[in-house]
Amino acid sequence: MAGISNYISESYNELKNHVTWPSWAEAQKLTVVVVVFSIVFALLIWGVDTVFSGAIEQYFEWIKS
Repeated sequence: MAGISNYISESYNELKNHVTWPSWAEAQKLTVVVVVFSIVFALLIWGVDTVFSGAIEQYFEWIKS
């Protein structure tokens, strides 16, 4: 149990004294970048999925006839 307590204490000390945290403005800018990238990436995946779905549907229609 002492190992867990020591780990938590050292982790807290590391986060408090050795990590450089971004400013509030920088965190907001980075959040916007992540949200925009996530939306663009999701739309890209949706587009590729739609194209492949249509291609597979056409293939099965072609082999069916």
